[in-house]
Formats: sequence, C-alpha cells, structure tokens
Amino acid sequence: MRYYVLDRGDQLSVDLSEQFHKLAAKHGFRLDAESPEIVVSIGGDGTMLHAFHTFIDHIPDIAFVGVHTGHLGFYADWQADELPQLVELMSSASKSGSVRPRIVKYPLLELEIHRKSGNFSYIALNEFTLKGMDGTVVAQVDINDQTFEMFRGDGICISTPTGSTAYNKSLGGAMVHPTIEALQIAEIASINNRVFRTMGSPLLLPKHHHTDIFSRKEQRLLLTIDHVNIQVDDLISVRCQVAKEKVSFARYRPFPFWNRVREAFLG
Repeated sequence: MRYYVLDRGDQLSVDLSEQFHKLAAKHGFRLDAESPEIVVSIGGDGTMLHAFHTFIDHIPDIAFVGVHTGHLGFYADWQADELPQLVELMSSASKSGSVRPRIVKYPLLELEIHRKSGNFSYIALNEFTLKGMDGTVVAQVDINDQTFEMFRGDGICISTPTGSTAYNKSLGGAMVHPTIEALQIAEIASINNRVFRTMGSPLLLPKHHHTDIFSRKEQRLLLTIDHVNIQVDDLISVRCQVAKEKVSFARYRPFPFWNRVREAFLG
C-alpha cells in the first residue's frame, strides 16, 4: 500500500505521525508523497482541508483517513490511541482476498472566479465565502442565469454538504447529509428593511443548478476557499456549482454521519 501522512505540526500530531510511519513500515506500507493510495490526516478538520488541497490534482485516485488529536472532528474516524488498530485494519484490507474498506464519496464545490485580471477555477471541500473588507457587500445573486436577489450585507457563504456543519451551521444553515449532491447558500448578516430585501433564508440547490454572484460596486472583497484567503478588488463574478469530482474517504469501520453530528454538538 502506498500512503502519505500529513500532520498538524503540534507535538502530539508529530509524535503520532512518527508512530504511524513505524507501524506502517512493519506492515510493508510504502511512503509515497507523489501518488499515494491513502492519505492519513493527523490533527483536526483543518488538517484534513490542508491534506485535501495538497493533493487536489489527484483527488480521483486518493482516499483520505482522519485521525483526530483533539475533540472529535467530522473528518476523523480515529482517535490518537487507536493508531495500531487503524494500521492493522489497513494492512488486512490491503491483502489479496481481504475485505476492502468502504469507500464513501462526497460532493465538492466547483468555483469559477472571473476577475478583470483573468479567470480562475477552484474546488472546495467545505465552503466558499465572499466578504467585504471595507463595508457592506453589494452583490447580485443569480440562480440558473435568472436574477434572484440583490444582496447587501456582510457576505455570502456557499457550502458543500460536508461543510454544512461548519461555518454554514453558525449562519443558521441546515445540516445536510453528505451523500446529498447539493450546495447551500447562506447569507452573512444581510440588510433587510423597507428599501433593501433579500430572501433571508438559506437555500439548497441540486447538482444540476448553479448560482452566480456578481459584484455590483467597486469594493475590496475577501474570498475564502476552505482555508485559503484571496483578497480581490477586481471581481466580476463567481459561479458556484456541484463539482463533477467527488472526494473519497476510506472507512475501516462504521461511523455514521448522524453519530458524528450527535458527538460533535450534543455530546
């Protein structure tokens, strides 16, 4: 088995990474930073986002496994003291005739950002946000090439189903099961009065729909794609839709999504 490990960089995560390498060597795994079959993220959900973007060009060929070193994370099936069990199951699954891990595939968000300086494409695992840097954002929101609303407020968040439990939830968005191929639009502190009106409610769009956000004044904006921040002052528009690609996670034991939700928010 070809594998790679990416850790958060704190002492516990580094120690666990070294432990994983030793266990992997005993089972004959091969460390491969270029084309691994399995990428193990050791840290938090932010570490998984970093791992995802590190291997963004190889997403169809890679499955991810999360090991959490803090509180339970949505991308982590394993705790710090369970590394030997994880490596043993990975080794057993890699042998001919053995039961393979369950590979679950979750939808991603595709972004086409149009600026006066050029056009750029990105993929997000969790979400895309657009925020103003100097004041109120003014943006036209279209759905399927039809004007839907003129937004005024702090910003807009577009999330994937897996990202629905993150920033989207804090904005009052719905938690969406990650097998549902959809994107969610949530407003960030919209202005609603007698003059300006927005829907004021999160919206779910299916995979065959798209939304376009047009900048409607000269404004400095902060675009965030998962953990990556981009400052722009020449934005024309952003098209958001469910990506053709999906991200894969290797499940070596069951851990249903709603169990994750319960553990994370209810304890």
